[in-house]
Amino acid sequence: MKKKIVFLIRSLNYGGSERQLVTLVKALDKQCFDVTVLCFYPSGSLSLDQDLKDSGIPVICLEKQGRWDLFGFFWRLIQHLQRIHPDVLHGYIGIPNLLTIFLKLFFPSTRMIWGIRSSNVDLDFYDWLGRLVFRLECLLSRFPDLIIVNSYAGQAYYLTHGFPANKMTVIPNGIDIELFKPDQAARIKVRSLWGISEDTILIGLVGRLDIRKDHPTFLRAAALLSEKRQNVRFVCVGSGSENYARELYELADELGISDQVIWVKACADMSAIYNALNIVVSSSYTEGFLNVIGEAMSCSVPCVVTDVGDSALIVGNTDLVVPPKNPEALKTAMNRLIETLGNNDCDRNQIRQRIIDQFSVAKLVLKTKAALLCLSHESISK
Repeated sequence: MKKKIVFLIRSLNYGGSERQLVTLVKALDKQCFDVTVLCFYPSGSLSLDQDLKDSGIPVICLEKQGRWDLFGFFWRLIQHLQRIHPDVLHGYIGIPNLLTIFLKLFFPSTRMIWGIRSSNVDLDFYDWLGRLVFRLECLLSRFPDLIIVNSYAGQAYYLTHGFPANKMTVIPNGIDIELFKPDQAARIKVRSLWGISEDTILIGLVGRLDIRKDHPTFLRAAALLSEKRQNVRFVCVGSGSENYARELYELADELGISDQVIWVKACADMSAIYNALNIVVSSSYTEGFLNVIGEAMSCSVPCVVTDVGDSALIVGNTDLVVPPKNPEALKTAMNRLIETLGNNDCDRNQIRQRIIDQFSVAKLVLKTKAALLCLSHESISK
């Protein structure tokens, strides 16, 4: 008999956590699981809900009308859950996690799972509601039946904040190795579009314009590298606040590298973007499991990362790992990697093979299925 699983998430706008949910849901065995996705808010123009619908997976929008639309939203949520009557309700980050605890009162036989997607939470970044949600998660973490964390760094961090070890399990993100793969034609097309010659080293930071991604450190490292090398260009791929974007443009101008930096908004065909790059950089000062690194490596693109979250574990090469907020160290690692580019095609194959062996969607699905079935068996035994 199929297990009914409901995933609860704020929205299906285009982001790392949202893409990971879609990847997982599409890949789960339809013979074992009957899956529905509930989201709080309607999706924007760049969204993932159609991808799920095209795969035959029901997506229900709860039409939340803002932060203070509480009672109507909660009533609609209960009505949908009463109709579905899920065996498992899987919250995805923050408020969806907390809601599973309150919903347990209405659905006592439903097993509740929390999804944790971060490590080293920077509370200064959040408003009062974000800080309250984090504290409530810490306070109520003993009540879910299972807590799935996508990084070992996240597990260690939340353990120090009172999360129960016996309810936590780590299931790293899964990378779609069929979607993210080497593609020479895509490389040529994108570089031509951007006006980048084949002998130019193109280094990219892929991620939303968010202070936690630390674009300023990347730009400062880019300026330092430009003093040493003439054949390098840089690209920042991602969308975000217009005010923050303006600050970054001004910083690039102050550093004298405006002509060497390309700014590109987030797009759907990220595989083509990765293939256009010689190196991908993450300068973040906090992460959990960074999809960008896994996706780039699946395209055989080498990466330089800061030592946050599970980034070092993903790349598996300490020479490519640097301390956060250190432009000089980041510049040195980028320069060292440039010196090795093109020397050995075998090395590029090994970069992709590491993702296939350790972080594929197949691995994600296998571990998630085991966790879900184990939870169901525990429920039966009780």
